[in-house]
Amino acid sequence: MEYYKQMRQLVGHRPLMLVGAGVILYRGRQLLLQKRTDDGTFGKHGGIMDYEEVAEDACRREVMEEIGLRVGKLTLFGVYTGPDMTVAYPNGDIANYTDIVYVSDDFDGEPSLIDGEAAELGWFDIDALPNNLHSTDRRPILEFAEQLRKRYAE
Repeated sequence: MEYYKQMRQLVGHRPLMLVGAGVILYRGRQLLLQKRTDDGTFGKHGGIMDYEEVAEDACRREVMEEIGLRVGKLTLFGVYTGPDMTVAYPNGDIANYTDIVYVSDDFDGEPSLIDGEAAELGWFDIDALPNNLHSTDRRPILEFAEQLRKRYAE
């Protein structure tokens, strides 16, 4: 059983601090985002790290499980914490995430919906991102989009 599920059994719906690892996949000015099945928002690819799991391994595992891509080189983009990283789920669970976010344009395969966590996949230009970004993904996605804008303005 996954570590966070074991902790959930012990604490019930009370707030948990969890560590997530995710990656913003991009090509040129476009970001590959997934529409979540739990709340209909768009976000990056990733999930909760397992006990003693290496962050980069967690990113690669999650991307393979969720959308079937093999990710190569990962570049650390940032570590995100704070009140905007708290999520209250429909079932009553509350979690505050420390999210380790990478970016990568080094991936192989054709993205497809695999595990049911994503309802839709789409490539979005950095100037036409969806308005409904997931609360914990909003900050890294918008910051990376801004970095790409600057890169392409040069």
